[in-house]
Amino acid sequence: MSTKLWNRSFKRILSKMTRTARRVGVKAIVKSLRTLPKARQPISEKKGSTSAANWRSGVSIGTVGGRGYHLYKPPGVQRSERLPLMVMLHGCGQDAEVLAASTRMNRIAASKRFLVLYPEQKRLSNAQGCWNWYDTRSGRAQREANSIDAVIDQVCQLQPIDPDRIVLAGFSAGASMAALLAILHPARFRVIAMHSGITAGVAHSSTTAFMAMRGRIVTATALPVDQHLGALLVIQGSNDRVVVPVNGNQAARQWATQCGAVPSTPRIVRRGARYPVTTTDYRSHGRLMVTLCEINGLGHAWSGGAAGHAYSDPKGPDASSMIWTFAAKQFASREKSQKI
Repeated sequence: MSTKLWNRSFKRILSKMTRTARRVGVKAIVKSLRTLPKARQPISEKKGSTSAANWRSGVSIGTVGGRGYHLYKPPGVQRSERLPLMVMLHGCGQDAEVLAASTRMNRIAASKRFLVLYPEQKRLSNAQGCWNWYDTRSGRAQREANSIDAVIDQVCQLQPIDPDRIVLAGFSAGASMAALLAILHPARFRVIAMHSGITAGVAHSSTTAFMAMRGRIVTATALPVDQHLGALLVIQGSNDRVVVPVNGNQAARQWATQCGAVPSTPRIVRRGARYPVTTTDYRSHGRLMVTLCEINGLGHAWSGGAAGHAYSDPKGPDASSMIWTFAAKQFASREKSQKI
């Protein structure tokens, strides 16, 4: 075969192969697009209790810098009301909308009538969206905590919130920041909930934070004795490989020591197909100060969270309901004691 004839044949074959590849490629792309999950609708556009009228964005500007946030407000709130506020701090790789969608805390807020505030970490401060809860030596952790407190202060001034019924909850890095924030501003929070987080005072750098996450716990820095901390709920998965389970025990013991609370006999609760939970209560003079819920089988994920989200396990039990139930009991206990 001559060189010219070979070249022509090769070009025809190559052209045919290219056309076939294009047809197959287009079909494959179309097929894959059809099988992709639908894009998650922004929470602000969803129907019902999470409509645009109930979900708002804002920015707090203060001496410690700006901080963006999202706020959920249940329908029909009157200015004369004074409702509880739930502050939710997201973990690494999350933002306010992802945490709200995963935890479904807004649904509970609509039913039980409380507001939900979602402060948001700036990507310029941390590329993964993590709160820098461990960076206490440089003061960056404290500045971030203070900026979150400034957001809470602003929202309390603008919304019909009862300042005596504020709950602070967080997941992973958000839980660790919640612990620090509650220690820096103890009078602000009636209830604190840590889901898969690190207790305060065990890490002061990224290196020591990683050590703590892997279970190399050092003695936590003692908390100032003149602080009266709010009640603490700790939720920890037994199969967590990111923040290993010993951290949940550490957080509960540190808080209990500060409050002078002693542990009760652990109890195990199994309900349906949900993960079993081992619960230990710590009480001081009969008052519940700390509850540790160890969820057997749960990994590094929000317990009972919505399916289809990272760091979310729909099997349950529902951590969002657990947090609100714990908080509601604390509110009721305080009201009862004030009447006596």
